[in-house]
Amino acid sequence: MSVSMIALPLAVAMIVTALCTPFVARLARLFGAVDRPNDRKISERDGMPLMGGVAVAAGVFAGLLAVELIIGPDVLPVDRLRGFLFGGGLILGVGMIDDRFGMGAVAKLGGQVAAASIAFHAGFAIESFRFPMTGDSFALQWWVSYLVTIFWIVAVTNAVNLIDGLDGLATGISMIMAATMAYVCLTAGQIPGAIYGAAIIGGALGFLPYNFPPARIFLGDTGALYLGFSISLLAVEGYMGGYRRASVLPFVVPLMALAVPLIDTLLSIVRRVRSGSGVFSADNLHMHHRLLRTEGSHARAVIFLYLLTACFCSISVYFAILEDLRFAFVLLAIVLILTIRLLRNLGVFAEWSEAAKPAVAPREVVQKD
Repeated sequence: MSVSMIALPLAVAMIVTALCTPFVARLARLFGAVDRPNDRKISERDGMPLMGGVAVAAGVFAGLLAVELIIGPDVLPVDRLRGFLFGGGLILGVGMIDDRFGMGAVAKLGGQVAAASIAFHAGFAIESFRFPMTGDSFALQWWVSYLVTIFWIVAVTNAVNLIDGLDGLATGISMIMAATMAYVCLTAGQIPGAIYGAAIIGGALGFLPYNFPPARIFLGDTGALYLGFSISLLAVEGYMGGYRRASVLPFVVPLMALAVPLIDTLLSIVRRVRSGSGVFSADNLHMHHRLLRTEGSHARAVIFLYLLTACFCSISVYFAILEDLRFAFVLLAIVLILTIRLLRNLGVFAEWSEAAKPAVAPREVVQKD
């Protein structure tokens, strides 16, 4: 694999995104796709343009197009490339409608399932499973493969969307995750996965200067959904030909790389179920909300979560490239302990304990004659 296969999509995507972002900001203001602060949002800047994902998507598309035109049309499988572009286009449209007019949870989920279905029928499919201990593998039936793949794509898409609560957070974390999976694909000789990853990195990198605290434009649902969708497909692409190995659970690499948004999503679901509110209801109790209250600075909270994501991503690389996995498991245990300690310091478990305590009925006051 030549360096140009990675450098070209990364550079083109970064430049195109950086050039498009100011124009997208103006268009967002023109069409009224701007942020409206409320009680659950951290930002108090009324009128901040949304739809930054349009610029990111334009950069990613330009990076992949450059590969097709300059390096050759045979580098990326045509069917999966179409699935990536058309599915990404649909998810982009869902995000744009939500940023401008707002969408209900059911309608938004329906659009995500439709986009994931396009990707599945284009070839992004989890078609087999390999046992970690024996190395034996078995093929999944079509309907099982469909359900597993759709669940994965939708889960990752929403996980990235949920962490988009601080300036630059989803953009930077997406870039770190894409870089990790692209590197693993590169070491395994999985060229398409490395190219998709490079294009996503370039798009996020070109947008980050406008989005890092203090942001001048937000990703919006347009960008958070698009980045989550793209990363989920990158994980499937890598699984299909890059980092499957007999000694590790098939999705340990993307699961480790996506640990921070997935942990936050799981905590959100548990919290909302315990409180009796809807799973899709919004609140201001995500990890980034708590960290902001603790750190007192957008930039410090964002950088802290960057570092935590990088720790999990580093472990995922060890799982992918090491033959002796004992060191990787030791590192994983250390990071998990530190993460649990972080959650404890942020008050997550104390909040659950308070919620689990039975209500004590007030004692009656007996008046004596």
